[in-house]
Amino acid sequence: MRNIKKILSLATVFLLFQITVGHSAIKTGETAPEFTLIDTYEAEHSLSNYKGKFVVLEWLNHDCPFVRKHYGNGNMQSLQKTYTEKEVIWLSISSSAHGNQGHYHPEEANQLTQEKQANPTAVLLDIEGTVGHLYGAKTTPHIFIINPEGTLIYQGAIDSIPGTDPADIAEANNYVQLTLDAAMAGNSVATPSTQSYGCSVKY
Repeated sequence: MRNIKKILSLATVFLLFQITVGHSAIKTGETAPEFTLIDTYEAEHSLSNYKGKFVVLEWLNHDCPFVRKHYGNGNMQSLQKTYTEKEVIWLSISSSAHGNQGHYHPEEANQLTQEKQANPTAVLLDIEGTVGHLYGAKTTPHIFIINPEGTLIYQGAIDSIPGTDPADIAEANNYVQLTLDAAMAGNSVATPSTQSYGCSVKY
């Protein structure tokens, strides 16, 4: 019965929110492109400011059911808290344009961050979509992980089971956790690239 419900749920999701997959604008193993964005408190963040640290870029749209899957049960918040406490920089990026789903005024974005008890280093606003296109961000969520040398070491999905059912999270391979744990221990990343899944970024 659970499998039937999951199939029906996925069918509905495909009708309403196309799962978007595609190739990034950059390749894993290349130097991550420099960028500067303003956060929801009007502070400026440049990638180069975080040289020497691991950086996670998470494309965000709280109205997307795939994002709600990971925030609704605290999965994303737990990852953020675990790794920011280990001095990883976690930047949630909204590339939704004015008038599109997921576009929030800074005050609204801050309220959502508080309501969901999220723990990113900052929420960055990419209203023009410049950084999203620079990295080739296709979906929400879409994850990019950069090592202390500034090299992109992972890009793709948050985990191995696409869909909106929170019950899948416990059964999935979490690529964020696997990548950071391996790289921070000085080991190679077993899966440096996957296809992202989620709602299309609302450029």
